[in-house]
Parts: sequence; structure tokens; C-alpha cells
Amino acid sequence: MKRRHQNIFIGNMRNRLYRDSENSVIFGVCAGLADYFGFDVKLTRICVAIGGFCFFPTVLVIYVILGLLLDDSPHAPREEVRDDPELRRRVRSEPHATLRSVRHRFRELDRRLQRLEKHVTSKKYRLQREFDGLGD
Repeated sequence: MKRRHQNIFIGNMRNRLYRDSENSVIFGVCAGLADYFGFDVKLTRICVAIGGFCFFPTVLVIYVILGLLLDDSPHAPREEVRDDPELRRRVRSEPHATLRSVRHRFRELDRRLQRLEKHVTSKKYRLQREFDGLGD
């Protein structure tokens, strides 16, 4: 039986290649490629620039074609979405390691919450609250 991994991003937005007009310099092709493959945008732009010096006509034609054919990324307004670009990059490049890290954090938070609940529901806590209430 195959395991299905759920995409943590809304819809299939992160499964397609888009132009990223929010982080664009010319068309947003490099920013879109960096987002899709989980690379750093600056590194992607440097690689495209080096490729442009070596194979100028080919890189220029491919860049312009991608700039014209790719759809603009359907980002939600920034006020509505709290987006963590580092998390998005890690999920894109290392999904299993990121999931393990998130699971570890949730387990630790669950343990802390259990200790807090145990303390708050203890007789010692209630007694301390009653003593504090007497001082008022």
C-alpha cells in the first residue's frame, strides 16, 4: 500500500512552477524557480547570470519563454497569511526531515502542556491559590 503525503500548503499552489512577481527583478522566473526547487533566490540568479555569460542566446530565449508562459504565482495577501519562507524552503528541499523536526517540536510542546495541566489540577496549586486569595 502506498503512503500518501499531504501537502501542507494550500491547494496545489506549491506543486506547480510559477513566476514569483513579489520577489521578481525582471519577470520573476528566477524567484519562481528558486521557490519551486527550494533554492536560495540569490544563488539561482547568480547561476542564471553565469549561464547567461556562457550560453547567452540560449539562456535569454529560455528565460523569455518561461517569463511569457508561466503564470504569476497566486499569493494570498500578506495580511492574511503568515508565511515562513525558511520553512517553505526546508519543506520543499527536505520534506521528511522537516516533518520529523515539526513532530519533535509538537511532542515537546505536548509534554510541557501535560506538565502544566498536572500542576494546575493539583491540590498544591489549588491550596496556593486559596492562600494567595486570603492576602487580598
